Amino acid sequence: MAAPVLRCCWRTVSAQCPGRISPRIGQHSAVLPSFASLLISNRRYAAKKEKKPRRDAKKKAAESEPKKKKNPYTFPLPSEPKDDVYLTWCYQRPVYEAEVALEMLKTFQQLDFTSPKQHVYIDMTLDMAMEKKKPLEPFVGTVRLPHLFTDDIHKVVVFTADAEQAALARENGATFAGGTELIKPILDGEIKADFYVGVPTMSSKITPLRGMLKQRFPKTRNGSLSYDILQMLQFFKVCHEYEVENGNLIHTPIGMLDMPNDQIVANLDAVIKDVCKYKPLSYGPFVTHLSICSSTSESLDLKVERFLPKRTVKEKAEEKVKEKAEEKVKDDDSDDDEEERQKSS
Repeated sequence: MAAPVLRCCWRTVSAQCPGRISPRIGQHSAVLPSFASLLISNRRYAAKKEKKPRRDAKKKAAESEPKKKKNPYTFPLPSEPKDDVYLTWCYQRPVYEAEVALEMLKTFQQLDFTSPKQHVYIDMTLDMAMEKKKPLEPFVGTVRLPHLFTDDIHKVVVFTADAEQAALARENGATFAGGTELIKPILDGEIKADFYVGVPTMSSKITPLRGMLKQRFPKTRNGSLSYDILQMLQFFKVCHEYEVENGNLIHTPIGMLDMPNDQIVANLDAVIKDVCKYKPLSYGPFVTHLSICSSTSESLDLKVERFLPKRTVKEKAEEKVKEKAEEKVKDDDSDDDEEERQKSS
């Protein structure tokens, strides 16, 4: 006879023998979580972000610059005050004719009890832009004023290999005259001068001085390189020199306050005409702002339009011809491009 099969509930067994059942249950409970951790990861990874295309530096700079907001509540300042006592910043700065401004400067001198023998200075602001071309670089200019206001004679060095020309230069006021033998004393600082001129044949022989002389190195453009030595000496001994500072500013004297007004105005006109030679008239006015002052007075703004050179009829006609030629070249290029496209298609 077969033995009877005993069936019982696990709860009764665990109640009767808790020591045998509970360790196994504890073992399974410890294994199951570790097995589940292998299947399901608890680590949290973020998806890698896509790289944004780099923007152009110019666009980025333009976006970073804050846009200037226009104030709709600002009104233009009145031009003339209605009273004798007023705040200058509440009105537009007046602009005078040159003769009127000079009379005001002389009145200021009398009221301030200062010496009438003082310099008259002008300040010019230049427009160095050249449209699509590179802007003009600061330059040093020289001009012969119609009315001299100083007795100073500049020191001039003449470079020439001809002994007769060198002797002629010394007779007419040259401080030093000679050939390559002057290079070493100039580099050592033994010879110093205000201007350096020479004949064209010496241009290649004095190249060691280019780095030291810089803008004073003899050049054909400023008239310091020519075969006419006497003419160069007559000009550079008494010429007036001016320089562009801070990128686009010129501050230079043009006369003495005790000089007649017409002589000071003539010197002013000569300086502005010479400055305007460094930029073609087709790019617009070169001098954008002009003011005048003395050594002990405030500056007064001047009307500059009357001093600016004007284009002649011939220059205007040449510019029109040049513009038409450029337009024709552009049209020809566009026609050639269309023909190539048609052939390729």
